[in-house]
Amino acid sequence: MGDYIAQPFAAKFPDRLRLPFRFDPALLARDLARLSSATWVRHYVRQNYDGDWSVIALRAPAGETHPIRMINADPTCKSFIDTPLLDACPYFREVLASFKAPLRNARLMRLSAGSVIKEHEDLDLSFEDGKVRLHIPVLTNDDVAFLLNRSRVPLEAGSCWYLRLSDPHSVANRGTEDRVHLVIDADVNAWVGEVFEQAVGGASISPSAHASPMMS
Repeated sequence: MGDYIAQPFAAKFPDRLRLPFRFDPALLARDLARLSSATWVRHYVRQNYDGDWSVIALRAPAGETHPIRMINADPTCKSFIDTPLLDACPYFREVLASFKAPLRNARLMRLSAGSVIKEHEDLDLSFEDGKVRLHIPVLTNDDVAFLLNRSRVPLEAGSCWYLRLSDPHSVANRGTEDRVHLVIDADVNAWVGEVFEQAVGGASISPSAHASPMMS
């Protein structure tokens, strides 16, 4: 499959795009529970949040063992591998296999109850820059507000979203339970472009397009 040509400096797609995947919230939560003894690493950009924002690496730069560099890869890094924690999570592995693009980091990101991620931007993290970040809510609640360009995104458990996080965004968990997302970074290729085009048009993906279409 050939490379998809991203369009620098032109917004080819909206700042948010619900992709035509649906994952099973119960199976997502089951795999999260399998990691109950894993160590969550506090997010390293501490000025960007109040409270507890922490991460578990499921896919990381090859050969990297430092906890911070496992969750925040050098932009020039080309080689990524699954971490041992992913071995205990068959459904997370199935979810990752659904995306037919070069996968970079994959991690669980937890925003504890009462915590806030302040408005900020993540540079070069957009389709137009050649790298996309996908969010799959694993645990959430009605009192979580994810704002992108100061407009709320309705992120329910099991849905899958592209969010253009080079734009201003913030999150507040005003609920009494933790919010956990499976967050996947991928390089843009032809498959990503095709899925995004189908999402804009409201079309479903054919069963041959990926391993587990419209998981439910």
